[in-house]
Amino acid sequence: MMAKVAVYNIDGQQVGEVELNDSIFAVDVKEHLVHAAVVAHLANKRQGTQSAKTRAEVRGGGRKPWKQKGTGRARQGSIRSVQWTGGGVAFAPKPRDYSIKLNKKEKRFALKSALTSRVNESKFIVLDTLELAQIKTQAMKTVLDALKLKKALIVTDGDASKNVMLSARNIQSIKTSAVNNINVYDILKYDTFVVTKEALNKIEEVYV
Repeated sequence: MMAKVAVYNIDGQQVGEVELNDSIFAVDVKEHLVHAAVVAHLANKRQGTQSAKTRAEVRGGGRKPWKQKGTGRARQGSIRSVQWTGGGVAFAPKPRDYSIKLNKKEKRFALKSALTSRVNESKFIVLDTLELAQIKTQAMKTVLDALKLKKALIVTDGDASKNVMLSARNIQSIKTSAVNNINVYDILKYDTFVVTKEALNKIEEVYV
């Protein structure tokens, strides 16, 4: 039997119920896959462009600064050694690819596990519709207050959601996303997963 969750309007009033597809919202949560998806997401965001020069790459220092013996000073071979100001860096970082690859089945099941966990924790809210007549942060705050949302990921679908996305972009604790951009990291980062009925149908079409 499919789980049912309440459907609310933007005034915070319950206007119905909707059944959730068990193959997406009632799977066995695989924590190791969820963890792997989060690690991969964070790793794939790294640019990997950090770079510094080793002693072999720093300009100059070809000549020995002073003779080996008889000066009373420590022996030195180059003024570009790592202990010198202006010298190279020991074990210098170089550009590299940090990306981690998960196969499609792992990605999909990790996403389903994250969505299931939100349903199990009663942190899953469905809206009948979410539209704003104009781009206005205060209008978005009014909706959030009505739904008692403080830190939420709001998933929408369709052109009507453009005003919602632009109205929410200045609210730090809120993130909006299209159906095709949702990921495990964002689902877990935000306290509540909010989705419109239209977007919910799209999720079930894509991930069933």
